[in-house]
Amino acid sequence: MLLLAPALFTLLLVGCSSGSNTSLSTTKSASTCNPPQQLDCSGASLQGVDMSDANLAGADFTDAMMQGAFLTVANLEGANLSGANLSGANLVSANLTDANLTGAILRGADLSFFGGGNNFGANLTGADLRGADLRGVNLTGANLSGADLRGVDLTGVDLLDAKLIGTNLSDAYLKSAHLVGADFSNAILTATNLSGANLTNANLKNADLSGADLTNANLTYANLDGAILEYANLSLAQMPDGTIHD
Repeated sequence: MLLLAPALFTLLLVGCSSGSNTSLSTTKSASTCNPPQQLDCSGASLQGVDMSDANLAGADFTDAMMQGAFLTVANLEGANLSGANLSGANLVSANLTDANLTGAILRGADLSFFGGGNNFGANLTGADLRGADLRGVNLTGANLSGADLRGVDLTGVDLLDAKLIGTNLSDAYLKSAHLVGADFSNAILTATNLSGANLTNANLKNADLSGADLTNANLTYANLDGAILEYANLSLAQMPDGTIHD
């Protein structure tokens, strides 16, 4: 008799399927169980389902309904979450490395980072992240182009070399964020708090920074060609040429 990890057993009960060659582990630990490489939960109703600690690497959650789901410390490396509704989901310390969240809805989701979890190269193109908690999240190299991040708390987030082309970050909170080499071209950053942020080598070409707070921000070698800085606060900011703004 095959014993399944609790989270995976639940997924099969609600209609997810696994490939014939899939190995489902008896353990609940994401660090030790064998990933269900062909787990298909596309279009599944998974509202409120507890998948904490589960190894869901490579799983297909396309267009799945996952509102309020528990994915704490879950391994979602390489998973397809495009079009999934993750509103209010708990993704604290989840591993989203190379995951595809194109067009996903993450309104009010908690993706905060507590001592573990990586999101290197995550694809969040066009994702709705309004109201999501992204404090301290590592999004190195992530693609957030066209995403809706209005009003999102990104305190201390790491967006090293991330793509945020055309992203809406109006009223977002990016205080002390690590934004070195990030591409914000054509992004909307109106009234965004970027105080103390490190924007060294960042591309802000044609970005709208109207009313943004750039106090003490590091803009060394940043590209500000065509950027709109009307009413922006640049007090003590280090400018692209190395000078300190009054």
